[in-house]
Amino acid sequence: MLTDIATVFWRDWIVLQRRLGTFIFSRMITPVLYLVAFGWGVGRSVQVSQGNYLDFIVPGILALNSMNISFNSVASPLNMSRLYHKTLEEYLVAPISSLAFILGKVLSGTLRGIISSLIIVVLAYLFGAKFQLNLLFWLVILLNCLVFSALGFVAAMLINSHEDMGNFSTYVLLPMSFLCATFFRIDKLPAFVQWVLELLPLTHASHALRAIGSGGEPAAVSWLVMLGYIVVLLAISVWTMEKVRE
Repeated sequence: MLTDIATVFWRDWIVLQRRLGTFIFSRMITPVLYLVAFGWGVGRSVQVSQGNYLDFIVPGILALNSMNISFNSVASPLNMSRLYHKTLEEYLVAPISSLAFILGKVLSGTLRGIISSLIIVVLAYLFGAKFQLNLLFWLVILLNCLVFSALGFVAAMLINSHEDMGNFSTYVLLPMSFLCATFFRIDKLPAFVQWVLELLPLTHASHALRAIGSGGEPAAVSWLVMLGYIVVLLAISVWTMEKVRE
């Protein structure tokens, strides 16, 4: 099974390797705009408990960016493969398990999310941000990438048009991008809104990264929520693959 996972992953890595320069430079644009607009622009007039809004916002940008990159790296290509190019059928007839194919794709999306996060970390330090960077910090990013890569797989297998995929991003990812503690603390929002946001994985990724970055410890519930989403989304992914194979 490990060989099958590695084969699927390696195919996507070869594709990424050929476009790595373009991938890196394209992933620098949005973070730079966020850092300039919110870190230098709005941030100069905003005070937070940590004191520096730039230090506060960088973990949120990392959570947001790793979500978008991981999701889109899996969802869009796989959806196009299934609906238009019909190359998914090659995997369906190959002698590999559904789980091996899913894990290969999810790990591929996770790798792209990690690379883009590394780019943001470098840019953030160049912009003068100060936050602690350790193995726990990267573990949170890894889990966040796994969550949204798996979500991308589910979306690609269940959504049946390119337009609907765009609608999914608009109705699901876009609200999370701005509301899940990425740019501001959610404790000032109405209690019901807070309760809903605390159910979402991006909120816990933002909380955990911000806690670790400021020298603290993330809440245990954040680990549990992210791990729970990974398990559930992988299970749904297997179900969708088996359904297509029937």
